[in-house]
Amino acid sequence: MPAPLTTAPEPRATPVPTATPAPPPTETPAPGAQPAGSLRPRHLTMLALGGVIGAGLFVGSGTGLRVAGPAIILSYALAAALALLVMRMLGEMAAAMPAGGSFSVHADRALGRWAGFTSGWLYWAVTAIAIAIELIAAATILHQWMPGVPRWLIALVALAVFTQSNMFSVSSFGEAEFWFAGIKVAAIIAFLALGVAAFCGAVPGVDSPGMANLTGRGGFLPQGWNSVVAGLLTVVFAFGGMEVITMAAAESRDPARSVTKAVSSAIWRISLFYLGSIAVIITLLPWDSATPGRSPYVAVLDGLGIPGAGRLIEVVVLIALLSAMNANLYGASRMAHSLAARGDAPRALARTSRRGAPRAAVAASAAFAFVSIGLDHRWPDQILPFLAKAMGGSMLYMWLTVAAAHLVLRRRLEREAPHLLVVRMRGFPYLSWLAAGGIVGVLLLMARDPGTRGQLGWSSLLVLVLLAAAGVRAVGDRRGGGR
Repeated sequence: MPAPLTTAPEPRATPVPTATPAPPPTETPAPGAQPAGSLRPRHLTMLALGGVIGAGLFVGSGTGLRVAGPAIILSYALAAALALLVMRMLGEMAAAMPAGGSFSVHADRALGRWAGFTSGWLYWAVTAIAIAIELIAAATILHQWMPGVPRWLIALVALAVFTQSNMFSVSSFGEAEFWFAGIKVAAIIAFLALGVAAFCGAVPGVDSPGMANLTGRGGFLPQGWNSVVAGLLTVVFAFGGMEVITMAAAESRDPARSVTKAVSSAIWRISLFYLGSIAVIITLLPWDSATPGRSPYVAVLDGLGIPGAGRLIEVVVLIALLSAMNANLYGASRMAHSLAARGDAPRALARTSRRGAPRAAVAASAAFAFVSIGLDHRWPDQILPFLAKAMGGSMLYMWLTVAAAHLVLRRRLEREAPHLLVVRMRGFPYLSWLAAGGIVGVLLLMARDPGTRGQLGWSSLLVLVLLAAAGVRAVGDRRGGGR
């Protein structure tokens, strides 16, 4: 049964508590300790951008271009529209009820403990895998620059540094992510400026292609409308990671105002950076020259005669990987902490340091990445790609949870606590239903496509396992008199 609406950060799900639950254990604060709300609006804004602008854009966009040709921009537009609807729903709920567990807490409130348990652990498991994959990918790039240093050692040092940074304080994470995201944003702005200049014929020695790459070589839709759907399945996963902003909002000084400003700012900037840079690519680069696995950004810069374009984008991709790893470690640790505070994970993970950092949860979230270093060294390029298959549909299942929770909580808030609705998503409930329908549609397309069917299968299996675990927990609670 859903919990009554309250602004408490991590709710219990009982409708009428019979006893006040004990607070999660914390270390004794020291004099002069930093307040919990030490993330600033600038941190949240750049975190929203950094969480979405990753290696999937800089490298993965080449695969989409090859699949759909210039029409890949339509695929990106559809994926962006879906992602931004989800971000709007997340922003509204986070502003009304800020919580470190974000959509997991909202699902707990709206749908019941089973939904909060399942979505929370799903996010944690997938994010832990993502940390490992990003770590190994970053170590591979660094190993190419320093071939004399073993890849496993580079990965170990990098992970140790980021783990320590997340354990130190919330503000240290915020500053690191601010500068990482800032570099990625600066790179895209420079790329957009060069692209527009090249299109206008303002780059010395480079002739403007005009509309030739859009109308020639088979036209705007060289592979037909079906390619737009295929492209959507290729690019939609590049928009994952935005949910971390609503977790971080709970640790800001003014959660409602901070998340409102960050979400509004991120929506138009993500649209500009994603769609703008893709527009530059399809205008300047012949679609049939794109090579899957090779960044189209490098190809465009090479065509413009920019020296060292490959190494320049390689640096940006490395920063994107480290940024994503840092954000995912933060998100996974906050989700583990939230689950522990709600009694859905070991209580030890609810402990926080005197600076407000959940050190045990950070260590637990980084543990799999440490293990992955050994696995990758023993079976290089075999273990992690296998685990990555479980990530494909998991993001969509989490987005579907967001839509379901929003449809329930928005009505409850309007009825029981309208004063908490400081941000209102326009077009409710139609846009919420549209988002839910869009997510289900993408899942069905994955089931039909042989290339993504396996990913959906592994993701669905993971969801079923977690649902079974939630059922076992519910039975245990009934027998023990818990919630």
